[in-house]
Order: sequence, then structure tokens, then C-alpha cells
Amino acid sequence: MSDSIDRGRRLLLGAALSGIAGRTFAQADAPARPAPSSRRMEALKRVDAGVLNIAYYEEGSADGPVAILLHGFPYDIHSYVDVVRQLAAQGCRVIVPYLRGFGATRFRAPATLRSGEQAAIGADVIALMDALGIRRAVLAGHNWGGRAACVAAALWPERCRGMVTVNSYLIQDISRAMVPLSPKYEVALWYEYYFQLERGRAGLAANRREIARLLWEQWSPDWDFDDATFERSAAAHDNPDYVDVVIHSYRHRFGLAAGDPRYAELQRRLASLPPISVPSVTLDGDKDGVLPAGDGSASASKFTGRRIHRVVPGAGHNVPQEAPEAFAAAVMELIRT
Repeated sequence: MSDSIDRGRRLLLGAALSGIAGRTFAQADAPARPAPSSRRMEALKRVDAGVLNIAYYEEGSADGPVAILLHGFPYDIHSYVDVVRQLAAQGCRVIVPYLRGFGATRFRAPATLRSGEQAAIGADVIALMDALGIRRAVLAGHNWGGRAACVAAALWPERCRGMVTVNSYLIQDISRAMVPLSPKYEVALWYEYYFQLERGRAGLAANRREIARLLWEQWSPDWDFDDATFERSAAAHDNPDYVDVVIHSYRHRFGLAAGDPRYAELQRRLASLPPISVPSVTLDGDKDGVLPAGDGSASASKFTGRRIHRVVPGAGHNVPQEAPEAFAAAVMELIRT
């Protein structure tokens, strides 16, 4: 299973529970389609935010409701290349930052630990909002970005107008990281185990594009992306901190690397797997090569506010880029609430 699925949820992959009272589960009707390969999200803006100088793309009305779209590994801001325009056309102010270790985002101090832990990427979202003077926003993400949205929504609900994630509740249960899964699910985690070794670090450094492309193909087997689409995103992996951040993320989630002390209190709070109380829409792609789509019931107890779960036909793991209409519609549903 991919980096975007917390270990606790992995243990429930085989569950086939029926519906859950008080929550709506429905099929999204937007078909998956590839994003055009020609458009680039330029020009970028930059802002000092916490330990980072964050590079981000912005489009839409400066006075509109804010949507912050968060990409994952091994992707980049172009996961939202079509979502951005749809939201901006409906009056939103849309902000798409490069996560730490990706694209033009940089650490402000050489001595800062290149941490990829979940507390850090969640705190980065709030630091960005503070730096831009944004009081509240809809937070939407997939993969690492979905985890960042979950962390921010759980720990700072007053800053989150609503949340959209792919694969539901993504806060990691590190205390159960060593509990094994069925081999049929473990096999998809090859890269997580590979990254625990120095051989894996060297492999990522030497083969960034090859590893990323292999994961894109495995995770979204029906997504017919072209070379230009892949290369546009793969350039973000040339960030000088990419390897350190990625390796730390995968080692920390297994309890095999210490976190940055500045996030210790946040990580302590995350260890309790706090619920998400803000209005939420969760999405699963029914062609996800990592996790079979479900009805949302396995994670339902982690959503104490209004939550809607949808399955997106034809979409794999990278739902916003494969099915931008469905993803944008989920964001707008929360904007209009």
C-alpha cells in the first residue's frame, strides 16, 4: 500500500462493512481523464513560512474563498493542473504549494533537519496560511498532501473550513507500524522497505525518475499519461532536499528515525489518532493500484463532523489529476457549505 495509507487503516483493508448511519456514501459520476500535458503552473510566488521558503502557484480572485491544494509523493503541484482552473473560474482563490523537498521550496537554514514526518508537513500548511494572512481555508490533498490536510484539520480545526482527501483518514499510527499485513498487500509497499536501507537511499538519489515513473504506473494502472506530463512533475524531484526528506518520511513512519524536536508535541498529539471534526469529503479511485476502493466505513469513526465518501470511477491513486472534475466538485461542495 502506498505512503498515503496509515498503518492502522491498512489492517482493515479486507473489511467489507455495510453503510454507516449518519454518513452518506455515493458514487461520483465524473469519468477519469488525463490532464493535458502542455500547461505549466507558472509563474510561482514565494514566501517565508516557518522553517521554509515556500514556492507556490496562485490563481483566482484575491478576495475569494481560499482552497489550498496539497500534492503528494512522487508527484508535484501539477496534480492540480486542471482542478485549479475549475476552482478559480468559480471565484476561489487557489493556492498550490510545493511541499518541503519538492520543486522550488527550500529550507531557510542549512542546519534544519530535513524531516518528512507527518507533524512537519501538517505544520507547514499552517505556517503558509499564517505567512499569507489566511484565516481559514478548505484544505484538499492526496497522498502526502492528504496526510498534511488531515494533520492540519485535526490539530487546527479552527483554520480549516473543510477538508478533501483521497483514501480517507491518513494520520499514521506509528505505534502499529511493525504489525504485518497480508503478503498480497505488503508487496505493494516494496519502496517503503527499500527506503529503510542505505541502498534504497542511494537508489532514490540515482534513479529518482525511474522510481517515480514505476510508482505512477503501478498506482494508476489505467491512467494513460504521456512523457511530457510525467517529466513536468518529475522535475520537482530535482530539489536538493528531495532524497533526505523522502527517506526521513519513510523511516520515521516505521519508528526507525527520530523526528525533529520542534514537532515533538505535535507528534505526541498525533499519536492519539485525533478525529477530524471539520466537514469532509473523502474520495477513492476505483482503479487505485494501491488500495481497493471502499465505502468509507473503515475510517468513519475518525470523522466526527459531516463526512461524505465517494468512489471515483476510472481513477487510480492520483485522483485530482486523473479525475479533476470530481476533485474540484468535492472542494466546491465544501466552499458552498
